[in-house]
Amino acid sequence: MTPTSAPFDDLDRKIVTALMANARTSFAEIGAAVGLSATAVKRRVDRMRETGVITGFSATVEPAALGWRTEAYVEVYCEGAAPPRRLAEVMRNHPEITAAMTVTGGADALLHVRARDVEHFEEVLERIRVEPFIRKTISYMVLSHLLPESPEAGATQPAPPAPEPGA
Repeated sequence: MTPTSAPFDDLDRKIVTALMANARTSFAEIGAAVGLSATAVKRRVDRMRETGVITGFSATVEPAALGWRTEAYVEVYCEGAAPPRRLAEVMRNHPEITAAMTVTGGADALLHVRARDVEHFEEVLERIRVEPFIRKTISYMVLSHLLPESPEAGATQPAPPAPEPGA
């Protein structure tokens, strides 16, 4: 069953909203808020996980605490028509790319990149640019988050270790 064909009612929406606000909220607390027993909430959450409506649970962490002190969005322009599957394959090879998507407009893809510092970001950008089908990139450094509670403002993985001096 796909997420679009799974039954999804107003109670499910309220449960998902509560979990999105705080995934550690107990089923009993959610049940009290939406008028169901903890067991009924658990059954609904299990169903939504099985059908792909809920895809996982994670902790969002202050990026600097994990070593990410630089952040940017990078527009990627490809030579010819690079298939999305090939773009995804390449982007998975760069742990600094936290999100990648194809987009409309002039660019072929948009990347969300986190790095330890500007030098690390430059190195990541150079690794991306050596791909034979990438014609150019345009980068936008993030100065501050206007909505600090948004998922994009948090990190989900630690920065890679800095290279050894002289390496």
